[in-house]
Amino acid sequence: MAEFDGVVAAVTGGASGIGAAVVRALAERGARVAVLDLTEVPGADGIVGIGTDVTDDASVRAAVATVVDRLGGLDVLVNNAGIGAQGTVEDNDDAEWSRVLEVNLLGMVRTSRAALPHLRRSRAAAIVNVGSIAATAGLPQRALYSASKGAVAALTRAMAADHLREGIRVNCVHPGTADTPWIRRLLEKADDPVAERAALQARQPHGRLVSPEEVAHAVVYLASPLATSTSGVGLAVDGGMQDLRLRPR
Repeated sequence: MAEFDGVVAAVTGGASGIGAAVVRALAERGARVAVLDLTEVPGADGIVGIGTDVTDDASVRAAVATVVDRLGGLDVLVNNAGIGAQGTVEDNDDAEWSRVLEVNLLGMVRTSRAALPHLRRSRAAAIVNVGSIAATAGLPQRALYSASKGAVAALTRAMAADHLREGIRVNCVHPGTADTPWIRRLLEKADDPVAERAALQARQPHGRLVSPEEVAHAVVYLASPLATSTSGVGLAVDGGMQDLRLRPR
């Protein structure tokens, strides 16, 4: 049997980037997967797309209800939907702070809140939140983004404590700078995209960007029915960026 046979998973922001890699990884291991995204993906074998706006509680609750109705339940929730932000604490106005926190933090609150009644009925219940290296390391020009992901890290630990005795594990993955559409758009806007990409690669000790598939592999481990003693963890997938201090070449 595949590791996730009989498991139903929902992945927010699953239409592209890390989310799409997570969807593929779960489906390959036997899960039936619902993709909750503003961009509704076409259905495929074992995969259904459900248009969802994580900033709208009614949309989230309707999407989760649709998952349960169409797939027969819900065992795993991957809170991946997120948006980026650049600048120091001076650079983003209140409206931008609200916009980013609505997606990156409150979006996870809404989906988790809607999913919990169904997860309590599962024998393999797990929530995996997608955080960031920005939650654990100070990065320049990322004040708002870092604040949102730092809140995700704290929320993960609190949820893990609240729900462990209900049989629901909650964990978090902290990717380093990943080769995603958002990063590619940032590079396109840079004065020297080649130099900017080289700088992003160089600050990660293994010397390259993290792949979405590497992050997905970590998500799959934390979501796995085989990882029942892992809860409240923030798993770094960052090429050693947080903890390693290599000597210059």
